[in-house]
This record gives sequence, C-alpha cells and structure tokens, in this order.
Amino acid sequence: MATPLLAKSDPESQPPSRAGSTALFVVGGLIAGLVAAMVVGLSAAQALVLLGIPDPGPITTYGLPAMRAVAEVAAVITIGSLLLAAFFLPPQKSGVLDVDGYRAVRTASHAAIVWAATSLVLVPLALSDTSGQPFFEAAKPSNVFRSFDQVELASVWRWTAIIAIVVAITARLVLRWWWTPILLAVAILGLMPLALTGHSSSGGSHDMATNSLILHLVAASLWAGGLFALLAHARRGGAYTDVAARRFSTVAGICFVVMAISGVVNALVRVPIGDFLDTTYGRLVVAKAVALVILGVLGFAHRRRALPALQKDPASRGNLIRFAGVEALVFGATIGLAVGLGRTPPPAPVSVPTLTEVELGYNLSGPPTFARLMLDWRFDLLYGTAAIVLALVYVLGIRKLRRRGDSWPIGRTVAWMCGCAVLLFATSSGVGRYAPAVFSVHMGAHMALSMLAPVLLVLGAPITLALRALDPAGKNGVPGLREWLLKVLHSPFSRFITHPVVAATLFVGGFYALYLGGIFGATVDSHTAHILMNLHFLLSGYLFYWVAIGVDPSPRKLAPVAKLAMVFGSLPFHAFFGVALMSMNTVMGESFYRSLGLGWNSDLLSNQQLGGSIAWATGEIPLMLVMLALLIQWSRSDGRTARRVDRAADRDDEAELAAHNAMFAELARRDREAGL
Repeated sequence: MATPLLAKSDPESQPPSRAGSTALFVVGGLIAGLVAAMVVGLSAAQALVLLGIPDPGPITTYGLPAMRAVAEVAAVITIGSLLLAAFFLPPQKSGVLDVDGYRAVRTASHAAIVWAATSLVLVPLALSDTSGQPFFEAAKPSNVFRSFDQVELASVWRWTAIIAIVVAITARLVLRWWWTPILLAVAILGLMPLALTGHSSSGGSHDMATNSLILHLVAASLWAGGLFALLAHARRGGAYTDVAARRFSTVAGICFVVMAISGVVNALVRVPIGDFLDTTYGRLVVAKAVALVILGVLGFAHRRRALPALQKDPASRGNLIRFAGVEALVFGATIGLAVGLGRTPPPAPVSVPTLTEVELGYNLSGPPTFARLMLDWRFDLLYGTAAIVLALVYVLGIRKLRRRGDSWPIGRTVAWMCGCAVLLFATSSGVGRYAPAVFSVHMGAHMALSMLAPVLLVLGAPITLALRALDPAGKNGVPGLREWLLKVLHSPFSRFITHPVVAATLFVGGFYALYLGGIFGATVDSHTAHILMNLHFLLSGYLFYWVAIGVDPSPRKLAPVAKLAMVFGSLPFHAFFGVALMSMNTVMGESFYRSLGLGWNSDLLSNQQLGGSIAWATGEIPLMLVMLALLIQWSRSDGRTARRVDRAADRDDEAELAAHNAMFAELARRDREAGL
C-alpha cells in the first residue's frame, strides 16, 4: 500500500525549505533552554536552601532545566506533527497517508527520538538534583537503577522516555491514517508522568493544582506543537495549507482559553493574590502571563491577516510564515520560562496543613451529612469542566439543526442534560469532595458515574446528533469531524469493543478487578488512580449502555431479545458484587483512611459494608430502567414494522394481500375437485 505514496513523491526527499524549518526548531529549543537556565539561576540558591540539600554543581543546576526545556520542545513538536497528520491534512482515498502527512509523521519520529534521549539524560540529572551528588557520580549505572524506586522524578523521566521511544519507533512504521490519532493520544500520554508529579501533586490544594496542570500542559502542547507543525508544512510548500491553518486557528483559540483559565487556577493555588509581585515565583507567574497575552495577540493577528490571505490565494504563505515564525520563537521562550517556574519554589504556606489536607489537598468540615453532600461543593477541573462542555456542545448541535429547520426530540435533550448534571454532581458536589475519604460515598459516586450518568447520556443520542449537525465533506472535500466519527464507528476496534460479551466484561468485570482484585486498596491514596477510576466508570458504563440500549448507530446490530439477554445476564453479577462487598471482613485501603485522621470515620468496616449495600441497592435500578426502555423500543419497533407493511400494501394497491387470498382460493378449489 506504500507504492502510491512513494510514486507520488519521495517522502525521504529534503526540500530546501526544510532546512530553514529545522533551524527554526533548533533555535526554539536553544531559546527555551537558555531562558530556563537563566530563570533557574535566579532561584537555584533559594531552592537549595529550602530543600536542605548540598549544591550538586553547575552541570545539574543549569543543565537540568536546559535539558528539560529541550525535552519539552521536542515533545510539543512530536505532538504537533502528529496533530497535523491526524486532523489537519487529509490522507489519500485509500487511507494511506499523503506525502505531507507522511513527512509530518516522520518529523514526529525524529522529534520523539530527541524527546526520549533528553528524558534519559534527565534521569541522572534528577537523581543528582535530588540527592545533591555531582552529576557524574549520580550517572553511575548502579546509582541510576537504584534511583527508579527512590527518586520520583527519576522514575518520571524513565516512563517519559519509554513512551517517547514507543512513539518514535511506531511512527517510523506508520503508513495509514488511522494510526495517527492513536499515536497522538500516546504522545499526549507521555506528558502525564510529569503533570502528575512535582510540587503540583503535593501540599494544599494539590488536586486543583494537578488537574489544572494537566489541562495546561495538554493545551500548551497542542497549541505550540500545532504551530511548529503548521509552520514546517507551510515552509515546505505543502498542500492544503489553507485548510490546515483554519483548523489550527480553531484549536489554538480553544487552547488559549484553556491555558488562561488553568494557568490562573494553578497560580492562585500557589501564590496569594497580594504576593505576585513580592516573590520570585509570583513575578515569574506574571511574566508567563504576559507571554501568554503576547501569544494571544500574535494568534489574533495571524487569524485576521494570514487566514484571509490564504483563503484568497492558497499559495500565499508569506504572512502565515512570518506570524507563525515569530509566534514559535515566543513559544520557545515561554516554554523555557515555564520550566524555570517549575524549578522555582513557591511561597511557603501561611499555615501548617492538616493530615487530611496533605493527603487530599483540602479539609473536610465534618461527617458527610445530607446537607454537606448537597451543598459542600469543590469543582473538579477535569470532570466538572467536561460536564459543562458536553452540555454546551450538545446545545450548539441542536441550535444548528434548528437553524437548518430540523427538529430534535426534547426527550433526548432532557436525558443528555440530566446525564451531564449527574456527572457534574458526582464529581464536584459534596459527593465528589467526600468520595476520596469515605468509601461509602465513593461507592455512591461510582454507581452514579457507571450506572446512572451513562444511561442518560446514551439516551441523549449524541452520535446521531453529531452526524446530523456536522457538515459532510462532500465527494471531493477534505475529511472533517463527521468523516472521522464515521471512520471510528466503522473501524474494526469499534466492532470488537461493541461485542456484547466484550462490553459486558469491561463493565461488570471492572467492578471485580478493581475492588475484589486488590487494585482499589493498592491505589486508594493516588489522585491519578481516582482520575482513571472515574474515567473507567464513565467509559465502560457508556459502552455497555450504548450496546444495550442502541439509540445511536452502532457497528453491531442486535435484536431486542439479545439486548434484553445482555441486561438480564449482568443482573446477577451486580447483585453478587454488592453481596461480596458486604461480606468482606478486611478493610480496603485501611492505612490510607486511617492516615486522614477523621475521627468520625473510625468504623471503616461498617462504612465499607454500607458501600456494598449501596452497590447492591442502586445497581439494579438503572438496569431495570434500561429493560423498560428496551421493552418500549421493542414495542415501537413492532409498530413501525406493521406500519411499514401497511404502507407497502397501500402502495401496491393491496396486491400482496390479494395474491395471498388468491392462493387460499386456489387451494379450496383443488380440494373441491378432489372431492375432499
């Protein structure tokens, strides 16, 4: 399948303009490294005094931030190049990447190699920085291998390097488009080890700090990486530059908003408003905010001047290259500033945190009464934001349909909005606040996220709405959101996961593996684990009910009786799971719950048994609602079939019925002639 691609143009050819793009990337990396080293030079001594460790020497003090800045530039180029190939440029009709997409993927592979190499170098640098040993002493193999279990940052950079190596190798083998979104997701995953560690993951409000940092890093990488990739594509005279620029502009606008909001939240968590200009950390935050404003202004100018010029003349790339080039250099300096900020200690807290605040990031005012569960809110930046965004996007889809003169069932809208409300309530209300500290509340949130919210979201038929609201690309148009959605629906992977056995196993089996398999007890103290658990609850629940209810189109068509059998078959497993929790004599995560110092939650076994009863009692209600919905669908399906037969008979002037009657009349005649 590679022959059409290579025949069209040799992907290994090096156009003259590519050298200029490579030089710009190198300059961006150097700027990031120099700025990071300079910023750290202002605060390195202060950091060493606060941490109480000896000076590891200039190689570590200045080399670590410089190397980290280069690693982050390589990471954003990797992500941006894959973003370009996946969503900004169309593949060939056969599904094979076009020349420009292939070049972008190869660029991602080269950048991932740099990302992996610098991450490996950062392992001994992190060990040297943490222990105070000189770099060459820390870089000894025996010290490096021992550091993985003892030094968190060393382990972080090891995992980052592994992910980058996987991306680098896989990107060398990719020829088909459908691999590029997967590689993009894996590359973004490479940001997570760093996002989930450091001073953002410890101390007061570390839940807010970590969640905001995740959003900030992903948005910054997509924006900066997409900019670098678009610039490289424009400089080498690639096709569909106007399409890529328009799509990047939309992504950049969203990323700017996400970066601004998440940056403000993260800064307020770390620095009181009155200390922004009185501390080194606060002044660096202000400098980074100024850089973000400059990037926003450049992006706005790029949108106002470069995009109209490209729409008039797709070959006119001058304005785009100039604006994107300047913006890329500013981004390099901003990345260096961000790395330096991460190496600068924030102001000391004004009060000593409690045990609960150290573990959870916030305090609890008392036992989880009904009033506290309803009113004691703490907004979840990840899932709370997702709930609001999902509701807004759904409303925009309905609005587009109505502008076109189409209608949309009000019942589906109510179901979707209720599902978003359940998601928001389960993660951001008092339920979400108490869930990490009280097992019974956690189980209530689990049931809401896996059993109730998915049912309502599935009944909202979002896939049907998207397919009706999104504009098709047309016969010769560039594939867009609608085509990507159809590609996912018709993929072998979708057909596999929508098999009833697979969907039911992921849904029900997750309960047993998580709680009875020991995963929950081993990870109950991890904020990352709570994020992943909530994600599993939502996705596995949505998949199960998507297959079981079948409002939206699915890769598999199941008869109503098969759907009923699927739901009935899962009922005993849910009941047994609840009974098993109520029968346990050991407390899952007991050491963690004891470490919170919550005197009102001392009887942990009783609370765990209460959680089991919640799972047993509430787990059946949504399934019964699903069975009721299936029976209604079955009845409506029979009604539609009857009406379709009647319409067919009317169109044929009841010819089919007449033929049927004639057949019986002929049989009666033959019986009479035979004397029967």
